[in-house]
Amino acid sequence: MGLKVTNKIEQQFKNRENAGAVRLNKYLSESGVCSRREADKLIEQGRVTVDGKRAVPGTKVMQGQEVRIGKKVISRQEEMVVLAVNKPRGIVCTEERRERDSIVRFLNYPIRITYVGRLDKDSEGLLLMTNNGDIINKMMRAGNHHEKEYKVTVNKPVTEEFLRKMASGVPILDTVTRPCVVDKIGKYKFRIILTQGLNRQIRRMCEALGYEVKELIRTRVMNIELGDLKPGQYRKVTDQELNELYEQIRNSSNVTVHQEDRIDG
Repeated sequence: MGLKVTNKIEQQFKNRENAGAVRLNKYLSESGVCSRREADKLIEQGRVTVDGKRAVPGTKVMQGQEVRIGKKVISRQEEMVVLAVNKPRGIVCTEERRERDSIVRFLNYPIRITYVGRLDKDSEGLLLMTNNGDIINKMMRAGNHHEKEYKVTVNKPVTEEFLRKMASGVPILDTVTRPCVVDKIGKYKFRIILTQGLNRQIRRMCEALGYEVKELIRTRVMNIELGDLKPGQYRKVTDQELNELYEQIRNSSNVTVHQEDRIDG
């Protein structure tokens, strides 16, 4: 199914869903407040009201009704979207409209979304895209230590010494990289799990140790996996994945992160 056809179906689904009532826990989740599980707890605790009346489990919300958690008004301006995208090599993570090969122009999604953590032009693999800025900031704060996993192919045989140095920390960009997990998966291939996102970090680490990256694929961001998505394809993150994601970022800082400062690969 082509991207245009898929986008049309997504838009039709969105229009139908927003036209009627939605369950309150879904409403709160898609507002970016919490997971559905946490929403259910808030409702059971009597902390959620709809038009001034205490909500109960199973409550549904119509467009135009006022939803509050305590005194805070919760607004779902539009359906929250979180996509798992397999970014092809050659596509640029930027919102610059003049860039012909930008990921935003490539996907041409019907509502405004942006990426969570960049992949450089020569890298490929899992890229999360969403219209929820709070999720972006909580996931991208380096201090939150959220995992990102990659498969890397280099130009020379992967040695035990190379793996040890990569795992213990490599001096780049006036710092030493955070200790990480590195495993050999082939003569010229290794798997690496990072909890930070320095500019072109993996390429710089390899270069510092005398290696050149030939192929770099991100296969996982936290609990979301690339799976069998082909380059250029995307899918919606499932409710289960989203709930697990919320659990992982529950206590994370959401101080604004400037996307341009975070370029992985």
